[in-house]
Amino acid sequence: MSADLAIATCWSLAAGAISWAASGALLSVKFERSQIKRANLPIMFRMLMPLVGFVLPLARRPRMAKVTESTDRKLIQAGIDDTIDAGTYLSLAMLHAIVLSCLGLIFMLAPATFYKLFGVLLMIYGALFPQTWLRITIRKRHIEIQRALPNVLDLLTLSVEAGRDFLTALQDILASRDDDALSVELRRVFRETQLGKTRREALSALSHRVRHPDLSSVVDTLVQADELGVSISNILRILGDQMRQKRYFIAEKKANEAPTKLLFPLIIFIFPAVIITVLAPILIFYTQQFQ
Repeated sequence: MSADLAIATCWSLAAGAISWAASGALLSVKFERSQIKRANLPIMFRMLMPLVGFVLPLARRPRMAKVTESTDRKLIQAGIDDTIDAGTYLSLAMLHAIVLSCLGLIFMLAPATFYKLFGVLLMIYGALFPQTWLRITIRKRHIEIQRALPNVLDLLTLSVEAGRDFLTALQDILASRDDDALSVELRRVFRETQLGKTRREALSALSHRVRHPDLSSVVDTLVQADELGVSISNILRILGDQMRQKRYFIAEKKANEAPTKLLFPLIIFIFPAVIITVLAPILIFYTQQFQ
């Protein structure tokens, strides 16, 4: 009972401290409109957002310049650079690690081994989650772009072969497409060309932002064709066929890997249940016979 009372007291003090700090931060920290737009962020980050002002100076120190630059590139790859900047994200990562480490220490005060183990796991989770979430977000976005790329190339091919120039064809395609990751990036390319960039510069910036191998290959080919003055209709058709074949190859590879991946849940979950179902009546029968 004393251990449970101590844990409850620590939890109450921690909750009170966090609430007090959050209320003070809400009154003292002013956020820009881009920082308020955070629907895609994890719920823990959204809860910690009011406290960013306390640790933001640490994230913007000169010795953090390389980490900030690397984080900024990752945020651009993840497509959330308009939602949160690198300094704010690093501040959230620090707060996430600090808060969950404090909660982990509270659990480690309990005498039970389970609470101590849970506290250690909570501290590890707090330290690793921010970068892991960012990598997963980048991977999901790359997969979304890879799936949409062949269809967009096919539509561009048909429009260019019908006599339209590249930018007009791109504008018509974007007008009829949903807001997936590739559409967002292509709209940015179109806006940049309207603001004065050449098609070559806008496409090169797209490749530099996304850093996806397939998209970079398409962009490099289109840039070279633009430099040489070659018609891009045949090039777009060849690129579309290549991207589609690669997508089929990836799907076939995943289908071949499925039986191997099913072995682990099959052995761990299904086989024991089958064995228990088959052997339990036999064991019960012989147990009753011997008694």
